[in-house]
Amino acid sequence: MYVTTFDPFARDFQRLTRHAFGQATLIPLDAVRREGDVVLRFDVPGIDPESVDVTVDRGVLSVSVKRQEERTENDKVLVRERTMGTFTRRLRLSENLNADAIEAAYNNGVLEVRIPVLEQAKPRKVEVRQADGKQELAA
Repeated sequence: MYVTTFDPFARDFQRLTRHAFGQATLIPLDAVRREGDVVLRFDVPGIDPESVDVTVDRGVLSVSVKRQEERTENDKVLVRERTMGTFTRRLRLSENLNADAIEAAYNNGVLEVRIPVLEQAKPRKVEVRQADGKQELAA
């Protein structure tokens, strides 16, 4: 496994907020393993790119975004379904990933994070030699 979610309270908090407010607060993501990297795509629509923060600390990738209310003093709120505030998603990275070479880009409400796979973790072809009848392969 290359990426695992890591937030011991997220499930309980998400269930609690969904029950109380009728909506989830976890940043949804897709994770895709490619030949040389792992690509994470986070849905963060309506987020100012300046408020996106991606950090790595001791093998944990943290993505934080902030959505601020956009209204003037004279506005009267009729319906409020969008959640405001700061949202964070944490993922524990495998030691097979190169945390020092992570790249992130934000486009059309999607934050894409690319994490290269370390060379020793990439699939490799193993040569199969034909053994002669005299020698056996050492165990």
